[in-house]
Amino acid sequence: MTFLKPLWPLLAAFSLMASATAQAQEAPALPRIGGDFALTTHLGQAATQANFSDKPLVIFFGYTFCPDICPTTLAEMVGWVEELGQDKDKLHYVFVSVDAGRDDQETLAYYVDAFFDELVGLYGPQDRIDEIVRAYRVYAKKVVDPEEASDYTIDHTASVYLMDRDNRYAGMISFGESHDAAVAKLRKLIDEAT
Repeated sequence: MTFLKPLWPLLAAFSLMASATAQAQEAPALPRIGGDFALTTHLGQAATQANFSDKPLVIFFGYTFCPDICPTTLAEMVGWVEELGQDKDKLHYVFVSVDAGRDDQETLAYYVDAFFDELVGLYGPQDRIDEIVRAYRVYAKKVVDPEEASDYTIDHTASVYLMDRDNRYAGMISFGESHDAAVAKLRKLIDEAT
């Protein structure tokens, strides 16, 4: 081992240079989540991302005929909003229908009105839905019943997206996440906006 002693300073210097080089390299950029869209609200008004740019956005993708994930998540969202109290008005809440075939204005209005007043439903033609689904990197796939072609469900992302006021991805509330954890994420979103 004595023959390595003269090499020790050289090995240490090489190690430091390799470490500095690795730190200097940028981490790969994450894909962008979010973007502009042009849809219609459940009240029949045109809506783009700009309509929601004055405060952070809580956005969930689903459909009114969803048998479980959507009504469960939106019912949980009611509890989150209630717990926020007056701070609830510091966020926008949006439900985007991924079912252009069945979710029209009347259906969507009836559905979102069942949850809470601040919830805005968005719908549109399939090409516009496809655009927002791609922009937010949402999974949404129509699953047709083999016995009845007109009957279908839609497998879709079950998480709630959290976007800051600049429409940058700020996090997610996972399906089934605890009430306290969800509310903490919403409070953090509010705090970071002020």
